[in-house]
Amino acid sequence: MTLHYILQHLDSPGTYARALFVDFSLAFNTIIPDILHSKLTQLTVFLTDREQQVRLGKTTSSTQTISTVPPKIINLSRDIVVNEGSNVTLMCQASGKPEPSISWKLISSSGDLASDDEYLEIPSITRQRAGTYECTADNNIDADAQTVDITVNYAPTVSEGRDIGVTLGQRGVLECEADAVPEADFEWYKDDRRIFNGFDGVEIVNTGSLSKLTFFNVSEGDYGNYTCVAINKLGSSNTSFLLYGEYRNLLLSLEVI
Repeated sequence: MTLHYILQHLDSPGTYARALFVDFSLAFNTIIPDILHSKLTQLTVFLTDREQQVRLGKTTSSTQTISTVPPKIINLSRDIVVNEGSNVTLMCQASGKPEPSISWKLISSSGDLASDDEYLEIPSITRQRAGTYECTADNNIDADAQTVDITVNYAPTVSEGRDIGVTLGQRGVLECEADAVPEADFEWYKDDRRIFNGFDGVEIVNTGSLSKLTFFNVSEGDYGNYTCVAINKLGSSNTSFLLYGEYRNLLLSLEVI
């Protein structure tokens, strides 16, 4: 396919391209019409095999031979674990000809561009910025992409406790949920006394971010105030519950004499 044929094709309405590859087997000078100026200035033009002279409108320039190499990411930050509020820098370096451009994005978000530089700076990182970051190297020949995971540690935050009423002899459950990284450990207290699993017939079951305190046969002594404390290496948080008596309505029949 000759360069002149390619230029005629580009002149067709609605025709665009990202890159133009021209492999010259013979040396010659090419005159590019002014009408194609706007299209060709948006292209990366690669001339191979020998030096050429290209005239763009009234401008003539000498173009050296360029060898094209697909991009390859050669230096990438490792997965990291940081505490909330830390400053984070990710690095992504790539090789290729022409030199590739670098872009970063957070995959778990809307996919908006996070950075268009080989260094991604995240000052005072928050838990919302945790996730998988993708680095893409692109030089219009091809693209290479790799990912880095950022884990953000933060202290527990517990959901507000919900008071519950339970009838004597019935089953009652207090539930405590905590948001934390790493996951929180839980402690339960009645007033100022810590409660352990199996203590006075209660059961404590912790599953991930949720802790359940279960009473299988509620007695008068079980009623009162309870506190759930969620703890990890960065701090703690607590919430309170009230377990109170709930009495069934009694239907009284009065016999009039």
